[in-house]
Amino acid sequence: MIREWIAAGAGLAWGITVGSGFLALLSVLDVIPRLVQLTRSQSYLRGYEWALTLGALASTLAEIAHPRFFLSPVLAAFWGLLAGVFVGMVAGALTEVLNVLPILARRLRMQEALPVLVSAMVIGKILGCLINFLFPELSP
Repeated sequence: MIREWIAAGAGLAWGITVGSGFLALLSVLDVIPRLVQLTRSQSYLRGYEWALTLGALASTLAEIAHPRFFLSPVLAAFWGLLAGVFVGMVAGALTEVLNVLPILARRLRMQEALPVLVSAMVIGKILGCLINFLFPELSP
């Protein structure tokens, strides 16, 4: 019984951490306002917010329930297209982060530490991928 409570607590903490990081990324990059500005669709702002919220909820439920979908090849291709658009938007957001780092370093008077910060980010990503690949049992 105690193991289940510990696992539930660890899962909740993990979820809060990942969700907070996701929201921090969206907040720092102003993803929704930028998307609205670029597409000139101010009247659909609530729709973007609801789509983001419902997408996060659906992916959380899918992670918990592990549903199986049997799609036609055309529908699977469309789903893959949507996934590709999402990955492209995240990649664009990450390039924005790299543009923000020099400005942040200048404002905090940390220009000398900028190469160390970028290197730490790269090394952290590499180590995280290696740990995930070499020790899959540690992955959630």
